Amino acid sequence: MTSDPRLADCRARLAFDLLSHTWNAVVLWALREGPRRPAELRGRIGGISSKVLTETLRRLQYNGLVERHPPSPGSTGVAYELTELGRTLLPAIDTFGAWAFAHGDEVMAAQEAAEEGERP
Repeated sequence: MTSDPRLADCRARLAFDLLSHTWNAVVLWALREGPRRPAELRGRIGGISSKVLTETLRRLQYNGLVERHPPSPGSTGVAYELTELGRTLLPAIDTFGAWAFAHGDEVMAAQEAAEEGERP
């Protein structure tokens, strides 16, 4: 491996792939305050199916960003929690969110203008 940032297998691409998946950043952000069970996560997130949430949690666990805790005595269901590695992504997610808040209207206006230009 080389450190050349132009190569398709560079570390920057790995990071962008982690954050670019539709639900990864949302689930990580939803876990920022502590462990949650899947039903709690679905309630906090909204608009995500159980299947997609499960796939996302598995992907985040595979990448070392989330850990799965088995049910504790007297508890029902598993819980998920950010790992230390997962916590390191929170500032980046916060920065992207701030950018979206500041510039989201401009992006949506550009999309609308492009769509109007494509109509006959």
